[in-house]
Amino acid sequence: MNLEGGCSCGSVRYALTEKPLIVHACHCRDCQRLTGSSFITNIWIEREHVQLQSGSLSSFRRTTDSGNPHELFFCAACATHIWGKYHASPGDTLFVRVGTLDDPTAVRPDVHIFTRSKVPWLSLPTDVPSFEVFYDPRQFWSPDTRARFRANIEKHASQQA
Repeated sequence: MNLEGGCSCGSVRYALTEKPLIVHACHCRDCQRLTGSSFITNIWIEREHVQLQSGSLSSFRRTTDSGNPHELFFCAACATHIWGKYHASPGDTLFVRVGTLDDPTAVRPDVHIFTRSKVPWLSLPTDVPSFEVFYDPRQFWSPDTRARFRANIEKHASQQA
């Protein structure tokens, strides 16, 4: 897979060099506040498969409703949010905002999460799993995806040692 995207002013450009681990449509209040919308769609992918091609990113760290740190990365010129890093998640992964892809129709959500705070007027597709909070990746992800995620965790843990 080779998806590309960038910010609204064109300064930041990036490429994804691997398929996503998974694509989440998140309906939590944090994502609603941060986007000013009803939900956000994120590609969960290993950082090593995200290549910043141009521009510079700034970031800020906030605490999520769960109490865990979430770092948001945005274009230093126009402030378009490009991706986030949930520091509670093991390994070194990013959550790339699907709306920043050149072709956001190239991916679709594999799952809807935190639907307990979904806006009531939004109907979810019946063919896509949804969860009131999160789900157990060991039960939902394919064996290949779980293996990729484990490898990333192990690689990151060995780099921290």
